[in-house]
Amino acid sequence: MHSTKLDVADDCETTDRTDEAHDCPECDGPLVAHSSDAELVCDDCGLVVDADRIDHGPEWRAFDPQQREERSRVGAPTTTTIHDRGLSTRIDWRDKDAGGSHLSEQKRRQMNRLRTWNERFRTQDASERNLKQALGEIDRMASALGIPESARETASVLYRRALEENLLPGRSIEGMATATLHAATRQAGFPRSVDELATVSRVERLEVTRTYRYLVRELELPMEPPDPLEYVGRYASALEVSGETERLARELLESGKRAGVHSGKHPVGLAASSLYAAAQLTGEDIPQHEISEAADVSEVTIRNRYRELLEAHADES
Repeated sequence: MHSTKLDVADDCETTDRTDEAHDCPECDGPLVAHSSDAELVCDDCGLVVDADRIDHGPEWRAFDPQQREERSRVGAPTTTTIHDRGLSTRIDWRDKDAGGSHLSEQKRRQMNRLRTWNERFRTQDASERNLKQALGEIDRMASALGIPESARETASVLYRRALEENLLPGRSIEGMATATLHAATRQAGFPRSVDELATVSRVERLEVTRTYRYLVRELELPMEPPDPLEYVGRYASALEVSGETERLARELLESGKRAGVHSGKHPVGLAASSLYAAAQLTGEDIPQHEISEAADVSEVTIRNRYRELLEAHADES
């Protein structure tokens, strides 16, 4: 049985000539495989030599190399959030087979030995062990704070750069992991304050701040000053305020920025104060202590900043 070489495409009809030895039985013309019609026809006389041919190509379509890679089902895509980029084998910790049945005692001992050797092969030197621990910390903290996958990928790339630039000596793995996550959230537009990161980190706030400044300086990261507007949506959602209050809070912050009220002020405190000020204007009852707990700022800060925002908004009006 002769085989025909097909060239499978994604979004258009493709034809491909078969070997020269495979000629039309009527006119000896060349045969052409039409992938869209699943037919093998003669290019000269149009005789259909074979119909209902099996298409061995994918059933999905891709319009660029990135889509082709994402939709391919020949393995999990590589990721920077795993120290070996996900290329090694992972053995599940549950002692069950493919059918969900528990393994025998002998098989469990065998799987335990395989897990041990597999972990040893996955991290063969100190650098890989360092990276594995750091990426695990980044994933743990990101999960606790609800940080999206894109920011985790960015944090993983930043940590790999710090490791390549030899920035780790004299600093803890946990501190550098927290600093890279803080930088990644700001770059990705999902900011988390240092205080929020310190609540889930294994190091103190002061160490996180120092390491973050060192990381930004050494890697020359382009960091814009934090914008209080980026925090409003998250705190408004946590407090379940109305859309009118959230919109007014953003307007108050815009007025305050034009008046220079935000200069030298903590962005989280300004965001919390704008929500309290907006609630006062719309008549929505939101106690200061609830905003203080949601934003993790003191009530004194809220009282001081909200007056400044109201004054700036009144002067502009």
